[in-house]
Amino acid sequence: MKGTVYKSTGSWYVVKNPEGEVFNARLKGKFKIDGITSTNPIAVGDEVEFEIEDAAEKRVMITGLEPRKNYVNRVSPSNRRLHHIVASNMDQSLLVATIKDPKTSIGFIDRFLVTCEAFHIPAIIVFNKADIYGPKEMDVLEERKSMYASVGYEVLLTSVKDATGMELLRKKLQSKVTLLSGHSGVGKSSLINEILGDANIRTNEVSEWSGKGMHTTTFAEMYDLPNGGKLIDTPGMREFAIADISKDELSHYYPEMRALLNDCQFNNCMHMNEPGCAIKQGVMDGKIHEDRYISYCTILDSIEEKTSW
Repeated sequence: MKGTVYKSTGSWYVVKNPEGEVFNARLKGKFKIDGITSTNPIAVGDEVEFEIEDAAEKRVMITGLEPRKNYVNRVSPSNRRLHHIVASNMDQSLLVATIKDPKTSIGFIDRFLVTCEAFHIPAIIVFNKADIYGPKEMDVLEERKSMYASVGYEVLLTSVKDATGMELLRKKLQSKVTLLSGHSGVGKSSLINEILGDANIRTNEVSEWSGKGMHTTTFAEMYDLPNGGKLIDTPGMREFAIADISKDELSHYYPEMRALLNDCQFNNCMHMNEPGCAIKQGVMDGKIHEDRYISYCTILDSIEEKTSW
């Protein structure tokens, strides 16, 4: 039998088959995937094979994993030497950010975008809580929107309270599998509840017993959307630490830098202190926003080169 993983608690999973039946699942023995070192061998969004263990209890055992189309990972919150697969098999990603209460930093946004670029997942930035923005916040928003739109990212403005941008957001999500992420407090839960509406039938009625005592805060959960498509919700993150990206790769995941890389004097240029750097010249010429270059430098400094995995 085959199905899709909708929820994970680390040891137990919720799997839904193509007919819509929901099962509680566990892994068969030591389940390892060649070439991937992560804290979770199975992630939300995975297509898996399973066998029935107890039909009455709707309990199954996961025996196999279908090849992933893609996945997003981050440094594991519990072990910085390992990475954690956030979700897999997505069509797009959506980062919920805010200008105030709380303020989402450019660094956080760029870490998420870099990760999506690395895994070839189109990203949309949604600035939420529009109803609390005054003239000052709207000026900041326009600057952010201009900065990200100029390098190819779509930027939306939303508010559940006054319905700003909600219809457009629904259209963007329709018929696609979308990863939803963001800081704690940016209003993700309100957005999700508004988007799901009457279809907000969460899977934890079935899986409540299997999650007792489990630490679930670092795991994602997937929901079926009323008009087609799926939404993968990730818990609010304090930080988004980049995994599996080396220092010399980083600039390739900034679209505006990628366009200029061949013009650098040295092919191993890190765009810091080297002479003849096209990236630094691009900042001076206004082709690369200064804030984006600063975030690049900050992320570059944070990357720990691994000698081996």
